[in-house]
Amino acid sequence: MTYAVIGLGSNRAFEYFDQEQGSLVSLSPVQIFMRAITELEEGVLEKVTHSSVYSTSPMYYYPQEDFYNMVLSGYYKGSAMDLLRDIHEIENRYGRDRTKEIRNGPRSLDLDIELFGHCKICEEKLVVPHERLLERSFVLTPLVEVLNLNADVFNEDLEFYKDSLRLLGDQGISLCMTREEFEAGRLDFKSLRNRYGTGRNRNSDKNRSDS
Repeated sequence: MTYAVIGLGSNRAFEYFDQEQGSLVSLSPVQIFMRAITELEEGVLEKVTHSSVYSTSPMYYYPQEDFYNMVLSGYYKGSAMDLLRDIHEIENRYGRDRTKEIRNGPRSLDLDIELFGHCKICEEKLVVPHERLLERSFVLTPLVEVLNLNADVFNEDLEFYKDSLRLLGDQGISLCMTREEFEAGRLDFKSLRNRYGTGRNRNSDKNRSDS
């Protein structure tokens, strides 16, 4: 199995029709993270660890809302391309449509493979380590946090990423929710899901993202 690190980003809500409630439900970026991580944990990755949640000023494209970002890590059985397909399926379930979005613009869920073991991959659809990893404090900050929790895996690289983060300076990133606060909210979500079900029908054509 390969140790993989995935970055999560969102700055737009996701709306879907809850058939059990008979109403439209809107998920905030943090709520989207909670659900996406649960899906990754239950069907894609093993031994998942996640960072705190950070809010970040947008980069590359303006104007748009601030982003929420975090990082998770876990162990994956397949190839990097297999993982890419898996995370794209999850993105799609939460309103991501790459054919319609503005590059670096607003999105309900963005999942990026930041690291995949010590592999170096340079293909048309996938570059690992992520090609913009070292210029983004919104990735490096939670990345260092997660690697600190798994220091035995990437111990030799941890200082490199810490140094890279220090060199970036202030990019407008701030702590939004600690790991403990996020996990408490995720436990509440799991409790409601176990009691009432997910409220999601993935095959429903009523699921949609906000515009």
